[in-house]
Amino acid sequence: MAVIGFVVHSHREAALLLAKETAEWLADAGHRSEVHLTGAEPDTSSAPTGWDLAVSLGGDGTMLRTVDLVCRENLPVLGVNLGHLGYLTVVEPAGLRPALGRFLAGDYGVEPRMTLDVSFHGAAGEDSPAPPRSALNDVVLQRTEVGHTMHTEVAVNSEPFLTFASDSLILATPTGSTAYNLSARGPIVSPRARVQVLTPVAPHMLFDRSLVLDASEVVAITVTGDRPVDVVIDGWRSATLAQGQSVECRQGRRDALLVTFGERDFHRILKSKFDLKDR
Repeated sequence: MAVIGFVVHSHREAALLLAKETAEWLADAGHRSEVHLTGAEPDTSSAPTGWDLAVSLGGDGTMLRTVDLVCRENLPVLGVNLGHLGYLTVVEPAGLRPALGRFLAGDYGVEPRMTLDVSFHGAAGEDSPAPPRSALNDVVLQRTEVGHTMHTEVAVNSEPFLTFASDSLILATPTGSTAYNLSARGPIVSPRARVQVLTPVAPHMLFDRSLVLDASEVVAITVTGDRPVDVVIDGWRSATLAQGQSVECRQGRRDALLVTFGERDFHRILKSKFDLKDR
Protein backbone atom coordinates (compact mmCIF):
# COMPACT_ATOMS: atom_id res chain seq x y z
CA MET A 1 0.00 0.00 0.00
CA ALA A 2 1.35 3.43 -0.99
CA VAL A 3 0.56 6.73 0.69
CA ILE A 4 0.02 9.61 -1.71
CA GLY A 5 -0.07 13.17 -0.39
CA PHE A 6 -1.95 15.88 -2.28
CA VAL A 7 -0.83 19.46 -1.70
CA VAL A 8 -3.71 21.69 -2.75
CA HIS A 9 -4.14 25.46 -2.82
CA SER A 10 -7.05 26.09 -0.48
CA HIS A 11 -8.69 28.59 -2.86
CA ARG A 12 -8.70 26.35 -5.95
CA GLU A 13 -12.01 24.46 -6.01
CA ALA A 14 -11.01 22.46 -9.10
CA ALA A 15 -7.87 21.25 -7.32
CA LEU A 16 -9.82 20.26 -4.21
CA LEU A 17 -12.32 18.32 -6.32
CA LEU A 18 -9.55 16.58 -8.26
CA ALA A 19 -7.85 15.55 -5.02
CA LYS A 20 -11.11 14.14 -3.63
CA GLU A 21 -11.92 12.15 -6.78
CA THR A 22 -8.38 10.81 -7.11
CA ALA A 23 -8.27 9.86 -3.41
CA GLU A 24 -11.40 7.75 -3.92
CA TRP A 25 -9.82 6.09 -6.96
CA LEU A 26 -6.67 5.32 -4.95
CA ALA A 27 -8.72 3.89 -2.06
CA ASP A 28 -10.49 1.52 -4.46
CA ALA A 29 -7.04 0.32 -5.57
CA GLY A 30 -5.96 -0.32 -1.96
CA HIS A 31 -3.84 2.79 -1.43
CA ARG A 32 -4.11 5.61 1.08
CA SER A 33 -4.00 9.35 0.53
CA GLU A 34 -3.86 12.56 2.53
CA VAL A 35 -4.70 16.14 1.58
CA HIS A 36 -2.55 19.04 2.76
CA LEU A 37 -3.97 22.52 2.19
CA THR A 38 -1.66 25.41 1.43
CA GLY A 39 -2.28 29.08 0.74
CA ALA A 40 -0.69 32.33 -0.29
CA GLU A 41 1.86 32.44 2.54
CA PRO A 42 4.86 30.18 3.22
CA ASP A 43 3.86 26.90 4.86
CA THR A 44 5.39 26.81 8.34
CA SER A 45 3.84 23.47 9.32
CA SER A 46 6.00 20.41 9.80
CA ALA A 47 6.64 18.15 6.82
CA PRO A 48 4.15 15.29 6.39
CA THR A 49 5.44 11.87 7.42
CA GLY A 50 4.84 8.51 5.81
CA TRP A 51 4.19 9.79 2.30
CA ASP A 52 5.65 7.98 -0.71
CA LEU A 53 4.85 10.80 -3.13
CA ALA A 54 3.73 14.43 -2.93
CA VAL A 55 1.35 15.55 -5.68
CA SER A 56 1.12 19.29 -6.29
CA LEU A 57 -2.32 20.34 -7.57
CA GLY A 58 -2.16 23.91 -8.86
CA GLY A 59 0.23 26.14 -10.74
CA ASP A 60 3.92 26.83 -10.34
CA GLY A 61 3.28 28.65 -7.04
CA THR A 62 1.70 25.54 -5.52
CA MET A 63 4.60 23.49 -6.88
CA LEU A 64 7.08 25.76 -5.08
CA ARG A 65 5.09 25.44 -1.85
CA THR A 66 5.05 21.64 -2.22
CA VAL A 67 8.80 21.43 -2.75
CA ASP A 68 9.41 23.70 0.24
CA LEU A 69 7.19 21.46 2.36
CA VAL A 70 8.72 18.07 1.49
CA CYS A 71 12.23 18.70 0.14
CA ARG A 72 13.89 18.11 3.50
CA GLU A 73 12.24 14.66 3.59
CA ASN A 74 13.71 13.72 0.17
CA LEU A 75 10.20 13.09 -1.16
CA PRO A 76 9.58 13.04 -4.92
CA VAL A 77 7.07 15.60 -6.20
CA LEU A 78 4.64 15.16 -9.08
CA GLY A 79 3.35 18.44 -10.50
CA VAL A 80 -0.16 18.65 -11.97
CA ASN A 81 -0.93 21.84 -13.87
CA LEU A 82 -4.12 23.64 -12.82
CA GLY A 83 -2.56 27.06 -13.32
CA HIS A 84 -1.52 29.12 -16.32
CA LEU A 85 2.11 28.66 -17.34
CA GLY A 86 2.78 25.39 -15.53
CA TYR A 87 6.49 25.48 -16.24
CA LEU A 88 7.40 23.17 -13.36
CA THR A 89 4.53 20.70 -13.73
CA VAL A 90 4.61 17.57 -15.91
CA VAL A 91 0.99 16.42 -16.35
CA GLU A 92 -2.42 17.97 -16.94
CA PRO A 93 -5.41 17.04 -14.73
CA ALA A 94 -6.68 14.40 -17.16
CA GLY A 95 -3.32 12.67 -17.00
CA LEU A 96 -3.13 12.39 -13.20
CA ARG A 97 -4.51 8.85 -12.85
CA PRO A 98 -2.30 7.39 -15.62
CA ALA A 99 0.68 9.17 -14.07
CA LEU A 100 -0.08 7.75 -10.62
CA GLY A 101 -0.50 4.32 -12.18
CA ARG A 102 2.96 4.57 -13.67
CA PHE A 103 4.42 5.82 -10.38
CA LEU A 104 2.88 2.95 -8.42
CA ALA A 105 4.24 0.49 -11.01
CA GLY A 106 7.74 2.00 -10.68
CA ASP A 107 7.66 3.33 -14.24
CA TYR A 108 8.98 6.84 -13.65
CA GLY A 109 12.14 8.89 -13.28
CA VAL A 110 13.31 11.57 -10.87
CA GLU A 111 14.96 14.78 -11.99
CA PRO A 112 17.03 16.46 -9.26
CA ARG A 113 16.89 20.26 -9.15
CA MET A 114 19.39 22.38 -7.27
CA THR A 115 18.06 24.38 -4.33
CA LEU A 116 19.50 27.13 -2.14
CA ASP A 117 19.85 27.05 1.64
CA VAL A 118 19.16 30.55 2.93
CA SER A 119 20.21 31.88 6.33
CA PHE A 120 19.89 35.33 7.88
CA HIS A 121 22.34 37.24 10.04
CA GLY A 122 21.84 40.27 12.25
CA ALA A 123 24.19 43.20 12.56
CA ALA A 124 26.95 42.93 15.16
CA GLY A 125 25.46 41.65 18.39
CA GLU A 126 21.94 41.20 16.95
CA ASP A 127 19.90 38.04 16.59
CA SER A 128 18.99 36.66 13.19
CA PRO A 129 16.05 38.60 11.69
CA ALA A 130 14.39 35.40 10.41
CA PRO A 131 14.76 31.58 10.56
CA PRO A 132 16.57 29.66 7.79
CA ARG A 133 14.67 28.86 4.60
CA SER A 134 15.23 27.03 1.31
CA ALA A 135 14.57 28.14 -2.26
CA LEU A 136 13.95 26.29 -5.51
CA ASN A 137 13.55 29.38 -7.72
CA ASP A 138 15.22 32.45 -6.28
CA VAL A 139 16.08 34.77 -3.43
CA VAL A 140 15.20 38.40 -4.17
CA LEU A 141 16.21 41.47 -2.20
CA GLN A 142 13.99 44.42 -3.10
CA ARG A 143 13.42 47.99 -2.00
CA THR A 144 10.53 48.63 0.36
CA GLU A 145 10.01 52.28 -0.61
CA VAL A 146 8.94 53.39 -4.09
CA GLY A 147 11.18 56.04 -5.58
CA HIS A 148 14.31 55.03 -3.68
CA THR A 149 17.08 52.61 -4.59
CA MET A 150 18.44 50.02 -2.20
CA HIS A 151 22.12 49.67 -1.39
CA THR A 152 23.62 46.23 -0.79
CA GLU A 153 27.09 44.77 -0.65
CA VAL A 154 27.69 41.36 -2.23
CA ALA A 155 30.46 39.07 -1.00
CA VAL A 156 31.43 35.76 -2.59
CA ASN A 157 33.15 33.20 -0.35
CA SER A 158 33.62 35.94 2.28
CA GLU A 159 35.44 38.18 -0.21
CA PRO A 160 33.73 41.53 -0.96
CA PHE A 161 32.72 41.74 -4.62
CA LEU A 162 30.69 44.88 -5.27
CA THR A 163 28.23 47.30 -3.72
CA PHE A 164 25.02 47.57 -5.74
CA ALA A 165 22.61 50.49 -6.02
CA SER A 166 19.51 48.98 -7.60
CA ASP A 167 15.77 48.42 -7.31
CA SER A 168 16.25 44.71 -6.62
CA LEU A 169 18.86 41.99 -6.62
CA ILE A 170 18.03 38.43 -7.72
CA LEU A 171 19.97 35.28 -6.85
CA ALA A 172 18.43 32.51 -8.95
CA THR A 173 18.93 28.78 -9.33
CA PRO A 174 18.90 27.22 -12.82
CA THR A 175 15.22 26.39 -12.26
CA GLY A 176 14.52 30.00 -11.29
CA SER A 177 16.42 31.41 -14.26
CA THR A 178 13.16 31.39 -16.25
CA ALA A 179 11.25 33.28 -13.54
CA TYR A 180 11.98 36.84 -12.31
CA ASN A 181 15.57 36.53 -13.54
CA LEU A 182 14.32 36.13 -17.11
CA SER A 183 12.08 39.21 -16.92
CA ALA A 184 15.11 41.16 -15.69
CA ARG A 185 17.00 40.02 -18.82
CA GLY A 186 19.13 37.52 -16.95
CA PRO A 187 20.40 34.38 -18.72
CA ILE A 188 18.31 31.25 -19.21
CA VAL A 189 20.13 28.28 -17.65
CA SER A 190 19.59 24.56 -18.23
CA PRO A 191 18.13 22.94 -15.09
CA ARG A 192 20.90 20.34 -15.35
CA ALA A 193 23.53 23.00 -14.62
CA ARG A 194 24.76 23.60 -11.08
CA VAL A 195 25.17 27.36 -10.89
CA GLN A 196 23.81 30.48 -9.20
CA VAL A 197 22.83 33.56 -11.20
CA LEU A 198 23.10 37.01 -9.62
CA THR A 199 21.11 39.62 -11.57
CA PRO A 200 20.63 43.28 -10.60
CA VAL A 201 17.29 44.93 -11.45
CA ALA A 202 17.42 48.53 -12.67
CA PRO A 203 20.96 49.10 -11.36
CA HIS A 204 21.98 52.73 -10.91
CA MET A 205 25.60 52.03 -11.83
CA LEU A 206 27.78 51.15 -14.79
CA PHE A 207 27.94 47.43 -13.97
CA ASP A 208 24.54 46.07 -15.02
CA ARG A 209 25.32 42.49 -16.01
CA SER A 210 24.35 39.15 -14.49
CA LEU A 211 27.03 37.17 -12.72
CA VAL A 212 27.04 33.35 -13.08
CA LEU A 213 28.63 31.65 -10.06
CA ASP A 214 29.52 28.06 -9.31
CA ALA A 215 27.09 26.15 -7.11
CA SER A 216 29.75 25.66 -4.44
CA GLU A 217 30.25 29.38 -3.86
CA VAL A 218 28.66 31.12 -0.88
CA VAL A 219 26.91 34.43 -1.61
CA ALA A 220 26.33 36.91 1.22
CA ILE A 221 24.32 40.10 0.64
CA THR A 222 24.42 42.82 3.30
CA VAL A 223 22.23 45.91 3.49
CA THR A 224 24.50 48.97 3.50
CA GLY A 225 21.92 51.73 3.02
CA ASP A 226 19.77 53.24 5.75
CA ARG A 227 16.49 52.08 4.16
CA PRO A 228 15.05 48.60 4.91
CA VAL A 229 15.12 45.84 2.30
CA ASP A 230 12.62 42.99 1.85
CA VAL A 231 13.84 39.45 1.22
CA VAL A 232 11.44 37.47 -0.97
CA ILE A 233 12.07 33.72 -1.29
CA ASP A 234 10.25 31.86 -4.07
CA GLY A 235 7.68 34.64 -4.20
CA TRP A 236 7.08 34.94 -0.45
CA ARG A 237 8.32 37.81 1.71
CA SER A 238 10.42 36.07 4.34
CA ALA A 239 12.19 38.91 6.14
CA THR A 240 12.87 42.64 6.20
CA LEU A 241 16.52 43.55 6.69
CA ALA A 242 17.86 46.75 8.23
CA GLN A 243 21.27 48.30 7.73
CA GLY A 244 24.05 45.85 8.64
CA GLN A 245 21.83 42.76 8.42
CA SER A 246 22.47 40.16 5.75
CA VAL A 247 21.28 37.04 3.96
CA GLU A 248 23.61 34.18 3.06
CA CYS A 249 22.89 31.68 0.28
CA ARG A 250 24.62 28.43 -0.59
CA GLN A 251 23.86 25.28 -2.55
CA GLY A 252 21.11 23.35 -0.79
CA ARG A 253 21.99 20.22 1.13
CA ARG A 254 19.06 18.50 -0.58
CA ASP A 255 17.87 18.73 -4.16
CA ALA A 256 14.23 18.99 -5.10
CA LEU A 257 13.18 15.66 -6.64
CA LEU A 258 10.73 16.15 -9.52
CA VAL A 259 8.95 13.10 -10.95
CA THR A 260 9.25 12.66 -14.72
CA PHE A 261 8.00 10.18 -17.28
CA GLY A 262 10.69 9.91 -19.90
CA GLU A 263 13.40 12.48 -20.44
CA ARG A 264 12.22 16.11 -20.23
CA ASP A 265 13.48 18.09 -23.22
CA PHE A 266 14.33 21.44 -21.67
CA HIS A 267 14.64 23.24 -25.00
CA ARG A 268 11.32 21.92 -26.31
CA ILE A 269 9.54 22.85 -23.07
CA LEU A 270 11.10 26.31 -23.19
CA LYS A 271 9.89 26.88 -26.74
CA SER A 272 6.40 25.59 -25.92
CA LYS A 273 5.83 27.50 -22.68
CA PHE A 274 7.09 30.79 -24.13
CA ASP A 275 5.50 30.23 -27.55
CA LEU A 276 8.80 30.53 -29.40
CA LYS A 277 8.48 30.00 -33.15
CA ASP A 278 11.06 28.86 -35.66
CA ARG A 279 11.82 31.40 -38.35
